[in-house]
Amino acid sequence: MEDGTYTAHVVPDDIRKDVGRGGEEIACVFLKRRGYKIIDRNYSRKWGEIDIIAEKEGTVRFVEVKAVTARGADFSREMSGLPEELVHRTKLKKVARTAALYMEEKGDTREYQIDVVGVIMNEQTRTARCRLFEQALEDNL
Repeated sequence: MEDGTYTAHVVPDDIRKDVGRGGEEIACVFLKRRGYKIIDRNYSRKWGEIDIIAEKEGTVRFVEVKAVTARGADFSREMSGLPEELVHRTKLKKVARTAALYMEEKGDTREYQIDVVGVIMNEQTRTARCRLFEQALEDNL
């Protein structure tokens, strides 16, 4: 797991999709700063979607992003839970099935893994805190 704080302009908005899109934008910057190369975004099929597809050190990374907003100045005191805790195993299995289809469609035989980035966007300070969990689903089921 890696922690990082990235200062970003966060527009207050109660619409969940906008929070998700903003979180994905912040996650992309966060991942790029850690040496990831973004390959694709929002890959969608009938049974699932992958937020970010990236590559690092020869491994394809399928990244699920979970973003939430906080209004207070202190991230840790306001949040009763962390956004990445909202990504359940069932969701990760859907991501894994979609990832397998992506690899098959592309004819890509490289190793791949499922990662999760939790993003807490603070409206008051206009900053975001990101946490990376690599290999969130060990067995690509």
